[in-house]
Amino acid sequence: MTGKVPADAPARRAEVLARIAAALVDRPASSAVPRDYQHRLPDHVDVLDLFAERVADYRSTVHRTDAAGLAATVAAAIADRGIRRLVVPGGIPEGWLAACPAERIGDDPPLSVEELDGIDGTITGCAVAIAETGTFVLDAGSGQGRRVLSLLPDRLICVVTADQVVGTVPEALARLEPARPQTWVSGPSATSDIELERIEGVHGPRILDVVLVDRPG
Repeated sequence: MTGKVPADAPARRAEVLARIAAALVDRPASSAVPRDYQHRLPDHVDVLDLFAERVADYRSTVHRTDAAGLAATVAAAIADRGIRRLVVPGGIPEGWLAACPAERIGDDPPLSVEELDGIDGTITGCAVAIAETGTFVLDAGSGQGRRVLSLLPDRLICVVTADQVVGTVPEALARLEPARPQTWVSGPSATSDIELERIEGVHGPRILDVVLVDRPG
């Protein structure tokens, strides 16, 4: 094997494409993709309860609180996880961290990979959350920061507000800007080997806390 392209390769390619075109000559040029699948959950489903249930199924810790208790809930999660140094992306509301017991680390100028690897955890908001799958989506918007901030540190705390929770994936997609970088998170990062032994923290945070603000303050 020399790796050289055969001299007759263009002719062969043209022949193959001509055969494909001939085989499709009696087919319609295009066909509509059916979009009649379910876009919303039934009205009787409480999307907040379902989201919390599905998030917990992924071995994440869910903290449900109201707006008035948010700062105390975040502070307790930080303390419980032993987070001493916390990455705080730009745009995080000051009220979330009013009782923060950890040293806050900003990302301006951007932290290096080595610096992030030595930090205990990150706090973020999200763009949207999906009840049906227990997923929240980060798109590098305000309060979320660069993708690496939520992937490299070992612990992640994500604050999700009630108005960000939708029932289904189609509803979530309708809220997202396709051109933005998206990270879909369903529980702590995990994988398994051929013996199905689960290992967490391989491709992202090993420990995930979701603070769901689901009641008025």
